[in-house]
Amino acid sequence: MSDTNTTTHTNTQRKPVQPMVGRGGPMAMMKGEKAKNFKATSLRLLKSLKPYRISIIVVFIFAITSTIFSIIGPKVMGNATTVLLDGVLAKFRGTGDIDFSRIAGILLTVLGLYAISAVCSYIMGWIMASVSTDLTYKFRESVQAKINRIPFKYFDNTTHGETLSRITNDIDVINNTLSQTITQIITSIVTVLGVLIMMFSIDWRMTIVALLMIPLSFALIGLIIGKSQKYFKQQQEYLGHINGEVEEMYAGHTIMKAFNMEEKSLAFNMEEKSLAKFRALNDTLYQSAWKSQFLTGIMMPLMNFVGNIGYVGVAVLGGWLAIKKAISVGDIQAFIQYVRNFTQPIQQIANISNVLQQTAAAAERVFEFLDEQEETPDISDPVAIEKATGHIEFKNIHFGYSKDKPIIKNFSATAHPGQKIAIVGPTGAGKTTLVKLLMRFYDVDAGAILLDGHDIRTMKRHDLRRQFGMVLQDTWLYNDTIMENIRYGRLDAADDEVIAAAKAAYVDHFVHTLPEGYNMVLNEETSNISQGQKQLLTIARAILANPPILILDEATSSVDTRTEVLIQKAMDKLMHGRTSFVIAHRLSTIQNADLILVLRDGDIAEQGTHTELLVKNGFYAELYNSQFEVPATIT
Repeated sequence: MSDTNTTTHTNTQRKPVQPMVGRGGPMAMMKGEKAKNFKATSLRLLKSLKPYRISIIVVFIFAITSTIFSIIGPKVMGNATTVLLDGVLAKFRGTGDIDFSRIAGILLTVLGLYAISAVCSYIMGWIMASVSTDLTYKFRESVQAKINRIPFKYFDNTTHGETLSRITNDIDVINNTLSQTITQIITSIVTVLGVLIMMFSIDWRMTIVALLMIPLSFALIGLIIGKSQKYFKQQQEYLGHINGEVEEMYAGHTIMKAFNMEEKSLAFNMEEKSLAKFRALNDTLYQSAWKSQFLTGIMMPLMNFVGNIGYVGVAVLGGWLAIKKAISVGDIQAFIQYVRNFTQPIQQIANISNVLQQTAAAAERVFEFLDEQEETPDISDPVAIEKATGHIEFKNIHFGYSKDKPIIKNFSATAHPGQKIAIVGPTGAGKTTLVKLLMRFYDVDAGAILLDGHDIRTMKRHDLRRQFGMVLQDTWLYNDTIMENIRYGRLDAADDEVIAAAKAAYVDHFVHTLPEGYNMVLNEETSNISQGQKQLLTIARAILANPPILILDEATSSVDTRTEVLIQKAMDKLMHGRTSFVIAHRLSTIQNADLILVLRDGDIAEQGTHTELLVKNGFYAELYNSQFEVPATIT
């Protein structure tokens, strides 16, 4: 948000057809995207975890404890199998009976081990979730605070989706990784090492047989990932293309209907071309999607096949060793469980490596945003103006968005308190740029802008911008009641003051025709009121703010004549007694301006009143007459 209470913004909220996946924009990172500097980004992410080091150490302890108790379980369970088998054989020979009390004791021990493991796992997950949520909360706070310190040139060169993606998608990736993947890494590594130790403790020969399956498993995983990765990327890319195509067709559906383009497009073969393009995109998506899904789908069957080969080898060797009485049947059962427990964490580690790459890429994008150059800080001893008189002077200002392409060159003008200053000129003349400089969204390259005799660069931006109110052609209202949308001009205003401002802006009458009056909630697209009504609300908001200086963009170009009259009356009330800068597109609306500045190629081509400029018969007269069939005559 801008610091000024009355600044309006373009309403860019639009519901997408579906979540943007793999679009040309950054709304979602593609599968397999990697950080440019993985090591540096990872170290910085770890450094951000430093305040949570005690919690993370506790997580490590609980993760190791949980895994160890889980690993011991199969070995102890194997003892129960051995006791049961020995008891059955003894009963069959008539030399003894099954020791159920001992078996019950072993089973209770296993139950206790698994219970302790589950409790440790729960505590571990709870602590890590708290850490990750708190860190991502701080990341979002940092990004939000950074937004208010970044100069406008960043947003002029960056899409809204790019910034939004860093606050949502990228930080969510970090959150998910910290809350789930970190603990998975710990438990997977401990599980692999612990299971390997237990397997060797049972029998080294069966362990060697089981380990022979690992290289084959990794070779298959690597082969499948290598083949499927390009199809996944292609799938994401073309899914984005299809989203864009459908969104464009859907967004333009009303226009197509209005111009009867269904039949026209058939006549000019446009619809066939559009459908052909869609079919081509859809076919490519289909091919890449089924190939990627097929390759991913066969991974588990192949892994199970390799695992079963290992089980066969272990079972054959274990049976032979049992016959030789070199190993017990319970140990064979425990070993087979360990083999199953051994392969799963290895697969998890392989998958986690890709997740870590994506997390590093997400973290890198967040850190890049946090490292963006900030606005020039306010001076340490700023000039304080409680309420400006509205005297503004532009003194030989020069400005360009890039140093080699100046837009405003040696511009000078003076606005006296209470005057209505109209700014006119062709597209690209510098009208909007002049307003941005006045609000100090950008600083001039040379010269100075004075407010009540003070260089605006000697004031705090907040103090400067609260002297201004803005009513733009593109209305900005948010998803709340009409009352609160008007109150946005001055948040501490009472309801009576809001209603008084609404009456002054000719809002009160139409509000009473709405179902819930001032308590009616505007929807996200603000489509439940008309364009003219929206414009009147923004004027009411500016009246409530009561600023000494106004910046008005032509607000009547897209409304009916009756509403235009109301808006013009409301704007006249708003401008009364205030210094007003009016960016004019229709020159007929600024004939009563005290001063008209005619911009051309970044400088004042002409200045004067409407009558004076017509008498000169220069550039302004040319612009004015171009908007009418009959040239203006001076009376």
